[in-house]
Amino acid sequence: MIPVIALVGRPNVGKSTLFNRLTRSRHALVASFPGLTRDRQYGKGAVGGNEFIVVDTGGLSGDETGINRAMLEQSMAAVEESDLVFFMVDAGDGRTGGDEQIAQILRQENKQIVLVANKIDGANPDFVRSEFSAFGFGEPHLVAAIHGEGVNDLITRALAHPAIDSDEEVQAIAPAGIKIAVIGRPNVGKSTLVNRLLGEERVVVYSEAGTTRDSIYVPFERNGEQFTLIDTAGIRRRGKVTQVIEKFSIIKTLEAISDANVVILMLDARQGIVDQDLHLLSYALDAGRALLIAVNKWDGIDHDRKDSIKRELDRRLTFIEFATLHFISALHGSGVGKLYPSIRTAYASATKKIKTSQLNKILNQAVSEHPPPLVHGRRIKLRYANAGGTNPPVIVIHGNQTAAVPEPYKRYLQHRFIDELHLEGTPVRLEFRAGTNPYAGRKNLLSQRQVQHRRRLVTHVKNADKKRKRR
Repeated sequence: MIPVIALVGRPNVGKSTLFNRLTRSRHALVASFPGLTRDRQYGKGAVGGNEFIVVDTGGLSGDETGINRAMLEQSMAAVEESDLVFFMVDAGDGRTGGDEQIAQILRQENKQIVLVANKIDGANPDFVRSEFSAFGFGEPHLVAAIHGEGVNDLITRALAHPAIDSDEEVQAIAPAGIKIAVIGRPNVGKSTLVNRLLGEERVVVYSEAGTTRDSIYVPFERNGEQFTLIDTAGIRRRGKVTQVIEKFSIIKTLEAISDANVVILMLDARQGIVDQDLHLLSYALDAGRALLIAVNKWDGIDHDRKDSIKRELDRRLTFIEFATLHFISALHGSGVGKLYPSIRTAYASATKKIKTSQLNKILNQAVSEHPPPLVHGRRIKLRYANAGGTNPPVIVIHGNQTAAVPEPYKRYLQHRFIDELHLEGTPVRLEFRAGTNPYAGRKNLLSQRQVQHRRRLVTHVKNADKKRKRR
């Protein structure tokens, strides 16, 4: 079994920095902002060929009211499921009352505790060891997570592995299976949907907009199939993004969209579709990701209101006919089970291998039935097509005057390829390339040949004259 390591400590002692260092990633947000990590954040790493799982947790401060209570529950759940706990303290702050409270909680757990003193750069090592040894967890391991100092040695000793080269890097291991990013405005029910899909309380759910500040990667298995769910922070309108940390969250959400295979855009049925929903949709479309739209909080709405919402969606989402639409209640679970078949179909369509002969057949039929328009009195010629990539499917079309292909004709071709290839839930990207003219420069080539021929004739005539004179 791969050992699980939980990172526990006060806010801002460097847990997320150590998490990023161990997983060789930037999945956890890092900033001087107490309480930044609220949920359990999972990552995988390896040292010397030995793998481990790291769990980043929210900072514990002793305040167990409101959302801090939920954060405490998440941290203790991480401790419960771990094999090893890294109790992190700040070497620069010394031993604090908050550290004492956390140490008291950890003493009650039947877990192996490793004391980690972070931020040791500039500190007196002897003073740090004597200061924190009083906790009773043994001598602290001294590290500077931001620079990586002492981190490999910490992992090696904690896992009781043979000594390794201090220069050896910790290697990242990518999430497994289909990666599904759940996006939407704040408080539309993203974390509730993630928990419903997982079947357990894995992400903090709290009635406060913006509870999720990070993008949480949750690998899991369902019926023998691998998935990774990504719960993202809610994105507000630009004018409402005031805190610097919320801007970090937006960046992480956009990165999660790019990293995902399938994106689920959640809408609030009771608020209808708003401009910010369309902005989020544009991010997913720009990334070219397979797309599902989940209209949440569908229960409890009368029939007239449901009909009105459906008409509004038809009117405002006509440009994404490929996306599958689901009406769900994440809280009660109605309609949630139908998301999985659509996720599989969208992923299969986005990663489908397409033969060149099939693409050319579709292109020839489309051009024959509806030829491209004239440009400056000349017809655009689209000669052949080939596959250029997946997720999303990329189709490269070669011809002449391809830069002048109008947008309506591009959309016509996109719809033809989607329909003929039976693609569902994924957009198609078209790339147009103008082929080189094989006859370009032919006149110059012929003139050069003529010059060479004439030179040979002149030389031949001169040689013939010389022979006659010698005779």
